[in-house]
Formats: sequence, structure tokens, C-alpha cells
Amino acid sequence: MAGYVFGLVLHPTRDVSEVVEMIASWAARHGKTLAVRVEDRHRVPSSVEAVAAAELAARCDALISIGGDGTMLGALRMAVRDPKPVLGVHLGRVGFLVEVQPPDLPRALERLVAHDFTVESHACLACDVCGDDVVAFNDIALVRQPGAGFVTATLAVDGQQYGYYRCDALVVSTPTGSTAYSYAAGGPLISPATEALVVTPSAPMAGISRSVLLSPHESVHLELRPDSAPVAVEMDGLLIREAATGGSVHVRYVRDAGQVVRLDPRRYQERNQLKLSLLDLPLLPDQLRELLPDGLREQLNRRELPPPR
Repeated sequence: MAGYVFGLVLHPTRDVSEVVEMIASWAARHGKTLAVRVEDRHRVPSSVEAVAAAELAARCDALISIGGDGTMLGALRMAVRDPKPVLGVHLGRVGFLVEVQPPDLPRALERLVAHDFTVESHACLACDVCGDDVVAFNDIALVRQPGAGFVTATLAVDGQQYGYYRCDALVVSTPTGSTAYSYAAGGPLISPATEALVVTPSAPMAGISRSVLLSPHESVHLELRPDSAPVAVEMDGLLIREAATGGSVHVRYVRDAGQVVRLDPRRYQERNQLKLSLLDLPLLPDQLRELLPDGLREQLNRRELPPPR
């Protein structure tokens, strides 16, 4: 592949054809090459080259994630051994990682090729899960199976035993992941500028009952106890083990494992601050609409009215 190459990472189920066509048209006009995983070949135009998933990041100058935060996390994991800038195109709902809306894509692609952007560095968790190596940019979680008892595990930090957990789920997260499962389990929101990892139990029944915030230099070791129920293991929300009955999870913090493209860091930060404030409002979308100024609410209502027949 000659010249500047964009790798497309597609949401697994959503219709991304409109955005892909937009990128393909732009690439054809500017003489740029597009690539996609072999598994997604049927979802893109014939002009897009198919590449083995394990080789996509290495063959490309940048990745374009089309979807929400989950798709973005997948793109970052794909490039973890050879980090490349990842541009997020927003097709999701809340979206804390993605920045670009589809109408803004042409200008974003021009800036990407011109290197007119900043890179937001992201850490990951390098995890040994019962002997298997996995990488998580948000979190790794041990989750109980409904009706099967509780997750019971011991905690060791740098080899020093600290106590045990008996809970519904046990989540180890990065600062980026602190807004996800860890937050839902009652964990703290951690600034992305902070280097740390946090261990949070969900619905603790006994043992350690609060979040534990650790230095990036410390390693976490969770060992399932013999009296633990079978647990599922999730990595960034993806199921990687369905019913583990023994073994351990060892977690290390790795700096600068991912590169997220930021075109307007200040605007992105302001938008995320608004999203975080909405997380604590127990309101439905229609209720939130009532909080808008009258003029803006009426404008939105008119925009959603069906056209006259």
C-alpha cells in the first residue's frame, strides 16, 4: 500500500455504510488508500483493501473508528503493539472517547493527513487472565453468574496480600474506564490526566467494600478463592471467559499504549464535562428536554414534527 493509508474499524452491528461511503469518496478524490479487516470486507466498497486483523494497524498510518466508545476501544486494542493515531467518528450514544460527527469528516480527514491535530495518550491494562494475555483500555472485570453465588477473590498489590472481596463483580479500571463499569459500581471518577488504576467491588457483601486507588507502578493480583462461584471475565465489556472456577488475574498499568486524535481538545473537554454532569441526573430524555430554554425546545419540537401531507 503506497501513500497515506487509513484503516477502517467498523461498529460490529450498526449500519456504517453512509459514513464509509463518505470516507471512500474523500479518499478517491485525494488519492488516499483505505483498508479494512478481512472480516468486514463485505461491508465496504470494492476500492477498500482487505487486510488480516492482526496486520491492520501495522499497515496503516492512522485508524478511523466508526461507531461509539466500544468500537474506539477495539481500535485502540488493535493498535496496542504498534500505536497509531485513532480518529473516532461518533455513531454511538454518550461517547466519551469519540469526537468527530459525520458531517465534520472531510475537514477532519484533511487535518489528519496534514498532522494538524494533537494526540491524547491513553494507558491500558496488561492482564494475565488465567494464563492468557489480554489488553484492556477501560477495565477488566470478574462478574458473578446470576443465581450461582458471589465473586470471592483475594487482593495482592506488588505481591503483598491486602484482603479479600465477596461481591457481585470486581472491576479493575484505568482513568478512562472510571466513567464506565467502575463508576456504575460506585467507584470514583478519575481525571484522564491522572496515572492510576482503581479496583472497585460492585455490591460488596464482605471483605473490602470500597474502591482502592493504586499507583501506576503497582501491580494487582486477584486470586479466586475455592469458595468462589464460577465467574465470567469481561475485558472492556467483552466476554472472554464464561465460567472460570479457579485461577487468577494479574494486572499491570502500561503508559502510552494508545493514541487518540484530538482536533479541538478544549471543546471535547467541555462536551465531556456536560456528559459527566448528566450521568448524575436521574431524568429521562423527555424530562431533560424540559430543562432547555423555551426557544431551543420549540425549535427541536418543530424539527421533529412529521412533514405535512
